[in-house]
Amino acid sequence: MERFIQGLPKAELHLHIEGSLEPEMLFSLAERNGVQLPYASVEEVRQAYQFSNLQSFLDIYYQGAQVLLQEQDFYDLMMAYLRRCHDERVIHAEIFFDPQTHTERGVEFATVINGLQRAIVDAEAEWGMSAKLIMCFLRHLSAESAMATLEQALPFKDWILGVGLDSSELGHPPSKFIEVFARAKAEGWHRVAHAGEEGPPAYIYEALDLLQVERIDHGVRAMEDPLLMQRLAQTRMPLTVCPLSNVKLKVFERMEDHNLRDLLKQGVAVTLNADDPAYFGGYLNQNFIAAWQALNLTEEELVELARNSFLASFISDERKRSFIARLETYAQAAPAQ
Repeated sequence: MERFIQGLPKAELHLHIEGSLEPEMLFSLAERNGVQLPYASVEEVRQAYQFSNLQSFLDIYYQGAQVLLQEQDFYDLMMAYLRRCHDERVIHAEIFFDPQTHTERGVEFATVINGLQRAIVDAEAEWGMSAKLIMCFLRHLSAESAMATLEQALPFKDWILGVGLDSSELGHPPSKFIEVFARAKAEGWHRVAHAGEEGPPAYIYEALDLLQVERIDHGVRAMEDPLLMQRLAQTRMPLTVCPLSNVKLKVFERMEDHNLRDLLKQGVAVTLNADDPAYFGGYLNQNFIAAWQALNLTEEELVELARNSFLASFISDERKRSFIARLETYAQAAPAQ
């Protein structure tokens, strides 16, 4: 089954590129850019990646991002992730980036996006990799800061597939960002938002009704509201679920407690994703394997998760059909059982 998962064609829809900064690259970029780190070794960094909740994770996440300064840094970061995608049969990725994490430190928006996009172009040329960028607003910052970031992004509009909302969820409801999401919709961008990870089901309703999102990132707390679950199932509103992340951040105590399979059984369009893999202990295949082992997922359910990842993506219907055909050919030719 592990071999079956590793070869399964799939898409990833919830990956923060800054969260793929592995300790080895953190040290390498710090040295290249003359940035002092509060760690003496890669092992010390790994020890620091033990945190108890979303906020303690975010503190070290933003600290790590300090080493990203030059266009080449962003290129190297993205290229490392896309190379891993190629190795793991992730044939399409819609990748979050947090420009405010960098512009707040004085790094130009253009520096960030030029590096990321250059890697995407090179990966497509080298491996036929399909990848797009989703620009996230940091919800702990003001709505005005988000709108200013949207304005900065307009010259690069064609490189950006959509907008998202991430960072500290509690105390920063989606309703804080109604105007910026309305503007993003007017500009023709797709819209997604983190909701229902630490925040309550009410945040999911706000994301759907006030921000008019097309996907919910995380969304696992929807299970607390039967009417919301019914709505998600009937509309096939995708949830981009991140199992290893949820366990690491204590949304669930153990993988065996995760509600992923229950969501699937109730007809919700669940997809599987890695979130911040350098911090949460695994890229996409490791999330598939961990969920399969803990929840006894069947081969059919694993294929359903992969199929959902393509259906929930923002690519054309023609490309969706092409990718799903590859998936189904693989599943028929290489059954795990």
